[in-house]
Amino acid sequence: MPDAKSLDLSRLREIAWSTWDPIGLLAPGADWRNEPFADEYDSYLIEAASGRRNGWPVEKVTDYLLSLASDHMGQSEVSASAAEATAKAIANYLRELDHG
Repeated sequence: MPDAKSLDLSRLREIAWSTWDPIGLLAPGADWRNEPFADEYDSYLIEAASGRRNGWPVEKVTDYLLSLASDHMGQSEVSASAAEATAKAIANYLRELDHG
């Protein structure tokens, strides 16, 4: 399994900005790379990826992202499908790292 240093933060950001933007920072059609808030979700993404590497099932990663959005970010309408898509995309990315 790759070590923490091998995580590509840009790849994690690409996943998050395309599937999970719980506070709605990115305007439709905008590119996250051009935004000053591109790193807004970094710590959460690293935690989600680390948890998955340490054996969290996709469901636990999904629950973690949902909890962040509702409890930490105060969002009353949380998209379970976006959190699940993000969790699955992170799992797929880590699988690519392991086998790539």
